[in-house]
Amino acid sequence: MAEKVSGQQYFTADPSAAHDYQEFDFELLGHNLHFKTDAGVFSKKTIDFGTRVMLDAADKEDFVPGKVLDLGTGYGPVGNAVAKAWGRQVDMVDVNDRALELAKGNCNRNGVASLTQVFQSSIYDNVVDKYALILVNPPIRAGKPVVTAMLQGAVDHLIDGGAIIAVLQKKQGAPSAQKNLEAVFHDVSVIEKKKGYFVLMAKDPKKEQD
Repeated sequence: MAEKVSGQQYFTADPSAAHDYQEFDFELLGHNLHFKTDAGVFSKKTIDFGTRVMLDAADKEDFVPGKVLDLGTGYGPVGNAVAKAWGRQVDMVDVNDRALELAKGNCNRNGVASLTQVFQSSIYDNVVDKYALILVNPPIRAGKPVVTAMLQGAVDHLIDGGAIIAVLQKKQGAPSAQKNLEAVFHDVSVIEKKKGYFVLMAKDPKKEQD
């Protein structure tokens, strides 16, 4: 994940890039969804391949009942798809205010506003609930400490039996991310590999048993 706009990264809180609104349709989890995007957000022209691989892999797994957290939602493709296809309540968070406004609008466009809550949070700073599943496509260019905090911080925000699923490219640190997850979870596995992307799933936080 490495989009720059006018010298800024999409994971800044308040992108100053000139607006460049675009709209497109995309099928995710068997549902045709409509998205409005803008400059200053990740993958503004289409749904990035890593997100697609992560969603398809997650759709094959079974999860305990409960809410889903879309961590680093951007303009909301993951949260929209999960709410639409699975009918679960989804919290969608991001540090980027421009992305959050787009995400809220896209939830309305796709008829999932009643199932979603969109709010600002730098990683887990404003996240207080616990979830059956956390989904994240980490912003690699934000740096290893940010990515590690996204992955390892999940232990404090999962209900019993909950899981985190993350997608990373092998060349951008998937093996390192797996080790970081293994440091805090008993059960870590690669549930999909596709075109250099690894989808990792971690369950059973170690702190609950140690």
